[in-house]
Amino acid sequence: MTVCSCNIIMEREIRSVITELLDRDPWQLIVPLQVYKEMGKRGKCCQCFPKVVDIIIDTTQQFHEARATDSQMIVQFISELKVKHEQCETAHMLARHRLAKIKVA
Repeated sequence: MTVCSCNIIMEREIRSVITELLDRDPWQLIVPLQVYKEMGKRGKCCQCFPKVVDIIIDTTQQFHEARATDSQMIVQFISELKVKHEQCETAHMLARHRLAKIKVA
C-alpha cells in the first residue's frame, strides 16, 4: 500500500527501515523524519506523517513481540511512544496555526 504519494513510498519500505533502526537500538524513539532521512527522502506535504506514526508504533510493537520482550515492557514503551508522538503532533499543529496567523497578517 502506498503511504506517501509525494515520494511514492510503500508501507513495506517504511516497515523495513523501522526494523533496521530498531535492530540498531530497540528502545529508540523513531519519528517520521528519521524514517524519511534513512530512505534519502524528505517530507513534502507531510500529510502521510500520521499514518507513518501508526506504522512506527505497530512495527515497534511487532518487533518487540517477535523478540519475546517482556510484555509489560512492551506496553509501557508503546504507551510512551504514543505520548511522544502525540506531543510532536500537537507541536506541529500549533506551529501550523502560528504560521497561518502570520500569513493572514
